[in-house]
Formats: sequence, structure tokens, C-alpha cells
Amino acid sequence: MIVMIPVTEDGQSDSRFGRAHSVAVAQVDGDQITDWQVHEVAWDVSHDQVEHGSHHATVMRFFVKQKVEAVVVGDMGAGMAKMITSAKIAAFTTTPGDAKASVLAALADPEGHAWRPPADGGKHGPLHLS
Repeated sequence: MIVMIPVTEDGQSDSRFGRAHSVAVAQVDGDQITDWQVHEVAWDVSHDQVEHGSHHATVMRFFVKQKVEAVVVGDMGAGMAKMITSAKIAAFTTTPGDAKASVLAALADPEGHAWRPPADGGKHGPLHLS
């Protein structure tokens, strides 16, 4: 499975998704990461420079090019969530700390890490497990 996760410079899970500066694309086979590529996407810069629809299209083009099948994220707005759902890309919540460990934890317990909209019904915010 090919999984994307926002990452910090030191390899930690980044809670931002549509505003991530860098993301990692992991090839996961069974319970092991067999490939890990970090991409500087600069979505943090482009997010406020273009319309949301254009920004979402940029993100989706990246997903298509990288053949992303799932995302592990900590924050996602309603528009991005709709795009992910429409594209039939699985979404899981991140865990703090090491990004590789977060990917493996999400895939090891997909029901427990399934993405849910913010509990407060807000347009944006931290994702919550139900």
C-alpha cells in the first residue's frame, strides 16, 4: 500500500495536511515500510495564495502522480476530506512522534485509526477518534 503522511524536518508526524511543508510517501508491505521518500511540497505556502479548489487540485495531482492509496493525517478541512472521500483514498489519524511509527500504527489498527470529522463539527481542526 502506498501511504502519504505530512512530516517535519526531523521525521516526526506533522499535524498539518493541506498546509504541510513536507510529506513522506511510504510503500508498506505487510507490517514493514519498504520505501520512504520525503517530498517538499510547500503546501503551507501555496494554501493561502490560491483558491481552495485550485489548492485541492494540486494536492490531488500529487496523489495521482505518487499513486497514493491512503493518508495518515492530523488535521484536515471539510473540503479536503470530501476530496479524499470522493477519490476513495483511505484516511487514518496520525499519532504524535515518529512518522514511520505513525504509518505502521494506523495500518496495524485501521478501525481504531479511521479518520472522523472533528468532534465539535467544526470546519477545520484536529481529527478525533470515535
